[in-house]
Amino acid sequence: MKTKLLLAFMLACGHLVSKAQETKVQYSISLKTPGNEAKTYNLQNNSNGTLTAQENIPVEIRQQITSNGETTRIEVNINAREEVYYSFEEVFNIASFEHQDCQFFMPGFWYHKNLRSPKEAPSFATSDSWQVREDRLSTPLTGIFNEKNGDFYTVIRLDQLNNESLTTHNTGEVILNGKTDLGFTGFRNINGSSALVFGFPYNEAPKTYIRKLTLIPAVKAFEKLEKGGSRKLTWEIRKGKAKDYADFIAKAWTYSFDTKKPQPVNNAYTTVEAKRILTNFFKESYVDQYALKYYSGVELRTDDCKSTGIAEVGFVGRVLLNAYNALEYGEQNNDQQLVSNAKAIFDSYLTHGFTSAGFFREVVDFTRNKEEHIYSIRRQSEGAFAILNYLNYEKKKGRKHPEWENRVKTLLSNFAKLQKPDGSFPRKFDNDLQIKDASGGSTPSATLPLTMAYAYFKDKKYLEQAKLTAVYLEKEIISKSDYFSSTLDANCEDKEASLYASTAMYYLAMVSSGKERQHYTDLCSKAAYFCLTWYYTWDVPFAQGQMLGDVGFQSRGWGNVSVENNHIDVFIFEFATVLDWLALQRKEDRFSKFSSVIKSSMLQLMPVKDHMFNIAKVGYYPEVVQHTNWDYGKNGKGFYNDIFAPGWTVASLWQMLSPTRVEDFFKPTKK
Repeated sequence: MKTKLLLAFMLACGHLVSKAQETKVQYSISLKTPGNEAKTYNLQNNSNGTLTAQENIPVEIRQQITSNGETTRIEVNINAREEVYYSFEEVFNIASFEHQDCQFFMPGFWYHKNLRSPKEAPSFATSDSWQVREDRLSTPLTGIFNEKNGDFYTVIRLDQLNNESLTTHNTGEVILNGKTDLGFTGFRNINGSSALVFGFPYNEAPKTYIRKLTLIPAVKAFEKLEKGGSRKLTWEIRKGKAKDYADFIAKAWTYSFDTKKPQPVNNAYTTVEAKRILTNFFKESYVDQYALKYYSGVELRTDDCKSTGIAEVGFVGRVLLNAYNALEYGEQNNDQQLVSNAKAIFDSYLTHGFTSAGFFREVVDFTRNKEEHIYSIRRQSEGAFAILNYLNYEKKKGRKHPEWENRVKTLLSNFAKLQKPDGSFPRKFDNDLQIKDASGGSTPSATLPLTMAYAYFKDKKYLEQAKLTAVYLEKEIISKSDYFSSTLDANCEDKEASLYASTAMYYLAMVSSGKERQHYTDLCSKAAYFCLTWYYTWDVPFAQGQMLGDVGFQSRGWGNVSVENNHIDVFIFEFATVLDWLALQRKEDRFSKFSSVIKSSMLQLMPVKDHMFNIAKVGYYPEVVQHTNWDYGKNGKGFYNDIFAPGWTVASLWQMLSPTRVEDFFKPTKK
């Protein structure tokens, strides 16, 4: 771009730059004639606010720039003199940011350089420049953080994004069959310096991510403008300063929340009503024909929800936690069927649910006569978590279970053998305690049952082990802002790692006081910001014919899953409670306000008679909600995958609907 054009933009954006050479802006528009390759025109920014090409083109483009403190708003108006098919792009090149010194952020999709993710998913392993369609992101924002000086820039889309359009292809140049509001955002390496790149309609490069570990060639969409038609596009660029990447993320989320202002969803269900509906899952999914009794919540088909032969303790079946949920609810509501089934599950696992070394039999597939013999700290921890909740409930009812207590003690003695000197736990191991995956990313899942065991058994060794996990989490996870490998069906940056880290610190705060409690609260808050960035602050649009849009689904409050698994779900468990607690501890009402959004939004797809949302049975809450151009191989955006696991979705919502559980657990038992 010529110097005089650069200076003109700098004058308009004066507060964003400290030096005339800090940033450069480039504009281009691609015009396509159907049946021909598009032609791209570089645009010149004129003093009268027009963007013009060196040759005559059939569109008039005007740009208005306004500054307000630390932000600059860019409004672009594209007007067609005749029928056109177009794609518009801006590149905000931060010349002072060396690409190698920068870390990047696209909420719910990109953290640092995504180097925890395999090369088959979006990461620096494939390219150091990425741009994606906005509905992949929990906020349509990209941020670049300069580690050397703490400066950062973000760009966010400000338009109302209400419409979506279908296309016949998902690679190459594609013409939309209607109106979409989805643009694109991302970052680019330009001769060694970092740039924000954004535009409209969507343009994904260098690859587009359509399926788990499946990258395909880039896609560039073109919108049709009739003669006399127009499109207004609005972005905001913000410059700021942060102490480190974690502070950058916290500021970016706060800004996203304040900009998008998500409000609770109109929700038809009270807590009482929602739990009553979910209990149908406990009743219809109960399987009693094998040695292990269980709720069938894994590998079900959405179109019939018929029970399968798989019993899974934790991720993703959550059999034991749901047994506790059913028992508690059944006794509160005098439902003997729920009570007897839940007790049968606990009894069967006490007798048949453990290995020779004292680990839970994590996944048993009776139909295929198969069993998983590589165990995980996550599933073992979730099983222990469920049993400790059950034992505490039973103790308060005056009922004792010494055999179960011994089982838990044996399991936790195995935990002590597995825990490394640095406080971490290996991700996977076998019955002989041989390590199969040494990654420490799942460590915070163990913090919960260890803290609970201390409170239940009054044995300080469990607290010492829990505190040791906190040392590892602070040093290797939270201080490095490196949340990864918590989920078991992917090995990458994921939401659940930050959710578990934040929840772990919440549990430790429950059994601490003074400066120690404050320290755990600080760590809880730092991890919570990362977790919050995975949750949608806006409602992605759907096209007519995409079921989720047709039923009026609103995505705000739902969380993206991981870099590998680019869909949204209701994984929340105690995190909404953590947010409400942090709101009080930190005097930050954004936490409680967003918790309200989550709690209202996550009940939207409750399957009930006449409102089944393409789920075959009442209360079988959907899991893989495909909200963007990505799928597991079935159905795509606006639908679910055909196979789902309602066991964990029911358990997650139930925990959300039981907000006093954690504090009640840690209250001293009355003698």
